[in-house]
Amino acid sequence: MKQAIIIASAIPFFLLAIGLEAWVARRRKASVYRFADAIADLSCGITQQCWQAVVGVAYVAAYTFVQARLGLLHFAPGSPWPWVLAFAGLDFGYYWWHRWSHEVNVLWAAHVVHHSSEDYNLAVALRQAVGTGPTFLLIVGLPMAALGIPPAPYAVSAAFSLLYQFWIHTQLIRTLGPLEGVLNTPSLHRVHHAVNPRYLDKNYGGTLILWDRLFGTYQREDEAPTYGITKPLRSYNPLWAQVHYWVELFALARAAPRWADKLRVWVKGPAWRPRDLPPPPRDGRPPYDPRPSRRVTWYVAAQFSTAAAATFLLLLYQGTLPRPLLAAGAGLVVLSLLAWSGLTEGKRWGWPLELGRMALVLAAAAALAAGALRA
Repeated sequence: MKQAIIIASAIPFFLLAIGLEAWVARRRKASVYRFADAIADLSCGITQQCWQAVVGVAYVAAYTFVQARLGLLHFAPGSPWPWVLAFAGLDFGYYWWHRWSHEVNVLWAAHVVHHSSEDYNLAVALRQAVGTGPTFLLIVGLPMAALGIPPAPYAVSAAFSLLYQFWIHTQLIRTLGPLEGVLNTPSLHRVHHAVNPRYLDKNYGGTLILWDRLFGTYQREDEAPTYGITKPLRSYNPLWAQVHYWVELFALARAAPRWADKLRVWVKGPAWRPRDLPPPPRDGRPPYDPRPSRRVTWYVAAQFSTAAAATFLLLLYQGTLPRPLLAAGAGLVVLSLLAWSGLTEGKRWGWPLELGRMALVLAAAAALAAGALRA
């Protein structure tokens, strides 16, 4: 819960920093933000946080159980070593989780959400996947619990790693000189988000870049990056962003002529194909960029602020709200995000879904008011 409270408390600062970056970019006449893409980024992040609000207690319980029953190390009260080991161990584990998430399809399916924007800005930092929590817990969290790291140092170190990585998602800071030999920086992380052939599968570090230098995945930024994924998503739908690669994997497994290949699909890398299947055609189209009208833009921006506020409250009170009410609130927020993606993309179903969503909001408000009066 400590990590969730830290992240919830940071939400207003995230939004303020995004607004400041957009303002500075505009002053510099730099093309950094597109409204619909930024809303899609934030919608993916809110979807992930709504999921965390509902199931996060299970992650905490699993970590606490393993640490209490299997923890190898025991620390004296007040010892600094749990904090030192938590930071170093989590950053080392993050490197391998991140690297494997690019090299193993079943993990890439959970991580690809973060890379599918064709822009690069602070909003992209919040573009997260629902599957990140379970895979990170299995690969990093539970091994650290088994080592004996108490929950508090682990949670604070994980929150610090997330907060640190927020600021490196910007194009406005160029290079930081000698610091790039030790720390992950905006320049080095731009390389990681690029699809330039020389940049693919490089710079996996979280806070430190030392692991990339040690394990041979370090790459300087020496040519202009092109952002996105090799097969563009071409959608602002936050739910499709979460599941599209799973759909592709099931289709590839079904098409594979050999049973062994049907299994290999899940553990091979994203570039792998069964021998008898042709490579997918290259998508040479320009970046996906439907432009909503000014009226739709202002409407979605105003409505989106309510989703951000609701997510903040869900994270803040996830430990005290009844689970059914928490799940219903999270579901309503995600439904809202889906409706607004339809509006920004000009989908035929956008306004009907938005009207249905508004009816649900009014019904929920009426039910809460009636409950308050009865109380």
